[in-house]
Amino acid sequence: MIAKKMVKYVEGNSVIRAMFEEGKNMAVKYGAENVYDFSLGNPSVEPPVKVKETIKNVLDAEKPNKIHGYMSNAGYEEVREKIAESLNKKHGTSLATKNIIMTVGAAGGLNVILKTLIDPGDEVMVIAPYFVEYDSYIANYDGVVVRVNPNPPTFLPNLTELKEKLTPKTKAIIVNTPNNPTGVIYSEEVIKEMAAILTEKEKEFGTDIYMIADEPYRELAFDGAKVPYLTNYYHNAVVGYSYSKSLSLPGERIGYLVIPDSVSDSENVITAATIANRILGFVNAPSLIQLAVKECLDEATDIEAYDKNRKLLYEGLTKLGFEAVKPEGAFYLWVKAPDGDDKAFSAKAKEFNILIVPGTSFAGPGYVRIAYCVDYDMIKRALVAFEKLAKSYNLI
Repeated sequence: MIAKKMVKYVEGNSVIRAMFEEGKNMAVKYGAENVYDFSLGNPSVEPPVKVKETIKNVLDAEKPNKIHGYMSNAGYEEVREKIAESLNKKHGTSLATKNIIMTVGAAGGLNVILKTLIDPGDEVMVIAPYFVEYDSYIANYDGVVVRVNPNPPTFLPNLTELKEKLTPKTKAIIVNTPNNPTGVIYSEEVIKEMAAILTEKEKEFGTDIYMIADEPYRELAFDGAKVPYLTNYYHNAVVGYSYSKSLSLPGERIGYLVIPDSVSDSENVITAATIANRILGFVNAPSLIQLAVKECLDEATDIEAYDKNRKLLYEGLTKLGFEAVKPEGAFYLWVKAPDGDDKAFSAKAKEFNILIVPGTSFAGPGYVRIAYCVDYDMIKRALVAFEKLAKSYNLI
């Protein structure tokens, strides 16, 4: 008999993953070229050439017992040092080796920092729509999820509601920008206002409230948009980063946490996070890829390819009468269901071999997420199917 805590996860297994499997089955049935799978945020752009070359070079240059062996639970010191130097150069921070902890992707990093900070009953605020795995991560440590409701049409955080929902039990707020699923980037003004609210409430309650930045999409910003670096705006900010999207390495599970000295009780937080990395069973981030990314900190994925996809899909769907939020970053398009029913809209789209994810899966009912990290030619083919979908709703 499985654990009671796991029953609800089995019953409500990921809609996105289930759709991904369904897409594979449909491809067999109808032919891959006739199925338009926009369900999963799996990078379609290859990693930079230097990343592949560096992996080979590391294997040739390093001693096997180093490449494949244990190291500090926080990761290789030389890797963390290089990352700190790179961040200082990019964002004007003052980070040192000790402020970086290598993690098993951003998801591993979020679990590490939540394990470090959360006591049972502590509240963690999330801003809808959001990646709802956050709920599971928070529940892992018996925290309580507090949602700030979606705020259309901009989908920037509703700061009035955010302020009203902060309580003495609030321990952290997770901030995801560029946002999954909307593609919205939270402006500097919004981040400053949010930081001011949290600072005010810390003083009022006499507590620490941590801002946890989840940043796998930081480098995927379009039209010259800037993504504020949260540690520059709030003293209790922690950053979780991943190379899954920035270097197209999702399967390598490599990322890091940034815990600045400005964080309250920083020395203990850093020590506890390092221990959490171990006792959660990660032990350490993957060794080979740590050494590889150290040499590729200035590399970037081909965001022009994603931008090209973004423009084609956004312009194509809006011409067909669909309403959508123009994405500023990430690789998702947030589209309004014509009749307000996102589940029915997703089901209808499937009749035309289009796989999209209901916004309900992101605590954003009434909208759907379309992941455009796919082949450009597939989007062109899919627009014919989207036209049929639009006609079924009398949009054209």
